[in-house]
Order: sequence, then C-alpha cells, then structure tokens
Amino acid sequence: MTDSPEAAGRPLLSVEGLVVEYATSHGPFRAVDDVTFRIPRGGSLAVVGESGCGKSTLARALVRLLKPASGRIVLDGTDIAPLPERRLRPLRRRVQMVFQDPYGSLDPHLTAQQIVAEPLRVGGVGDRAGRARRAAELIERVGLPSSALDRRPPEFSGGQRQRIGIARALASRPDLLVCDEATSALDVSVQAQVLDLLRELQADTGIAYLVIAHNLGVVREISSDVVVMRAGRVVETGPTAAVLASPAEPYTRALRRAALDPTAIRGVKPRSVLALASAPTSEGTSS
Repeated sequence: MTDSPEAAGRPLLSVEGLVVEYATSHGPFRAVDDVTFRIPRGGSLAVVGESGCGKSTLARALVRLLKPASGRIVLDGTDIAPLPERRLRPLRRRVQMVFQDPYGSLDPHLTAQQIVAEPLRVGGVGDRAGRARRAAELIERVGLPSSALDRRPPEFSGGQRQRIGIARALASRPDLLVCDEATSALDVSVQAQVLDLLRELQADTGIAYLVIAHNLGVVREISSDVVVMRAGRVVETGPTAAVLASPAEPYTRALRRAALDPTAIRGVKPRSVLALASAPTSEGTSS
C-alpha cells in the first residue's frame, strides 16, 4: 500500500461513469450503465440489488475480468479501465476477489497450501519455501488448523472452503477485496463467522472492501456505505444505516420489504435482518 501524502488525500478506488456491455444477437446489452462511486482507503462499500441488476458484472469489471465499454476505474490514481493486460498485470495484486461459489472457485486437485500460494507463484513472488510459509500463515490467520495445509477442497466444508478463498485473495497483500456474494452459499451461522473474519482482517490490515450482496443483513453488518442498483443503474446511495433505515427510493423500499418478508427468504434470516424485523418501522403503517 502506498503512504505518500498525495495518495492519502485521494480515494483508493474511484469509479466514474462506468458502462459494461455484452454482445447479443440483437446488439449490445448494457449491463452496467453510468455507474459512479468511490471507496476510501480502508473503507467498505456494498452494492445491492435484485438478481440481474448488474452488480456481479460490475464486480468483474472492477477486477478487469471484463473490459468496460466506457468510463473510468481509477485505482490509486491510475485508470485501469483501458489498460492492456501487459500493463494491468502488475496492478492485479492490489485488487483481489472472493467468489460466490466456495465449491467451484478452488482447484480440487491442489492442497489448501498450494491454492493459497498459487497467486504468489504466478506473480513470481519469493521462492517455493517462502511461498509455502506465507500460505501457512494465511491459512492460520483465517482460522483453519495446521492440519488443513495438506488437505484438498473436497475434504472441507463450505465455510472452510470460503476461508481458503479469502486466504488466497489476501496472499498478494491487496488494497481492495471484492467479495461477490461471498457468503450467499453458506448457512446463517457460517455466514456470521465469515463476516466476523472479514471485519477482523479489515481492522488488522486496513484493507478496503467492495461487497456485492442481495442480503441486506450482510450489507448492514459489513459495509459503511451502500449503492443500490436497478437494471444496471444506481438508484440510491449513502451511508448504509441511513439508507436501510429510511430508504428514499421506492425500489430500495421494496428491497427492504422483501428482506423483512419471510416468504421471500430461504432458510433462516441473518441476525441483523431479524433485528430489523423486530424493530418498529414506519413501513408497517404505510400503504
């Protein structure tokens, strides 16, 4: 991470008028349309919205798995949106991603230690022994025992696999972690454990988070600010507590009502949504 006075005065990530399109037989489909937001150093921003609103496409564009059609993605003063892979490669270590599927995102043929060390190997960081030590330290840091080092993904639970995914993302010491529905495949008790881990890591390292989620309970627990997306566009943004307590837009109010409706949620609701549900709200008396 850079500590220069100039860097300290600017956001870690500034997204400006971002547009991402997919080619279709009927012409370009605009999945992300003129999205703008900022994330400060050490900050946390959640992007929420219904399925298909463009939030996961946004996440993939931010880590340059997709190339934007237009707009800027300014990482610590450098616009990475137009960069070719040759110039992008040295910057990739600064933005890492934790994927939604803890089952499909890990190579089943590698041990946990090899999975976590892989980004270092690809980046040419250190020697084999040094990479192995770093991987072992990270596996311990995310709460897994030393006996996990030589085990392979099929031998772990979903929550344990997601911890390995987090350790892998942290290997290159990134400034920003993009979590794309990183807890949605986990049951509620394991969700809480992973969220606690993410908070601890942020407190210890100063890492920034961009959290993609549809679960307002997760958003409330992990982010200080929130962006609400609908059909590829931002419809509301602001401090998380304020937006969730008193949404200004009808769409955000509908998302909140859905979160409070037990028929709209599978399984047990997260603890913070339960807290919201038990609190008195003005929506209960409005038409």
